[in-house]
Amino acid sequence: MLLARLREEVWKANLDLVRRGLVIDTFGNISAVDRDQGRVVIKPSGVAYEHMTPEDMVVTDLEGQPVDGRLRPSSDLETHLELYRSWPEIRGVAHTHSSYATAWAQARREIPCLGTTHADCFRGPIPVTEMLSQEEIAGTYERNTGRVIARRLTGIPPLEMPAVLVAGHGPFCWAASAMEAARLAFLLEEVARLALLSEQLRSDCPPIPGPLLERHFTRKHGTSAYYGQNRKPE
Repeated sequence: MLLARLREEVWKANLDLVRRGLVIDTFGNISAVDRDQGRVVIKPSGVAYEHMTPEDMVVTDLEGQPVDGRLRPSSDLETHLELYRSWPEIRGVAHTHSSYATAWAQARREIPCLGTTHADCFRGPIPVTEMLSQEEIAGTYERNTGRVIARRLTGIPPLEMPAVLVAGHGPFCWAASAMEAARLAFLLEEVARLALLSEQLRSDCPPIPGPLLERHFTRKHGTSAYYGQNRKPE
């Protein structure tokens, strides 16, 4: 029953990427992990979104071995698994090739934090990884992609910076659930778009002041958060 619910959530989260305009063709994928059972549910490889059903979602263990499902898992499975191994606090991972975030990744530039829209979601610039080496590409490529992400985020709490740009590839996001990872993928695309527009208007556009960044991030995140209906009023 728990895996059935997780399959439903992962299916809905993948369709949410389509609804938000974040995928083309069959690109992109979302997964979720049930840490109690040691199971990961992920989108199948190369299946058109409009034809997917919850039963098509593939179940593996944390080593990537198939447990249930008639289809092959996403080719990015090993990247997702590496992130789950690296950060026990995350339970959902999203990967897209959304236009604006991917453009920053291809330019190998971090997305600067230029305003409060960005600061509401991410605690600083969106980092970009180093390029994978020839050896990493020729080896266990997808696993090494996860490793280069984790290496770039060394010393950074993953839920304070729940996104990264893989150089030359595209964005990955992670969260406490698959649906939240999908939402962050959408927010990342928006801040990538706003940053590009801002730099077109002003090439030397300065980053948001640190105190304003911190105020906007901490009012929505962490123990002092007060944004929304389940928070203590200021």
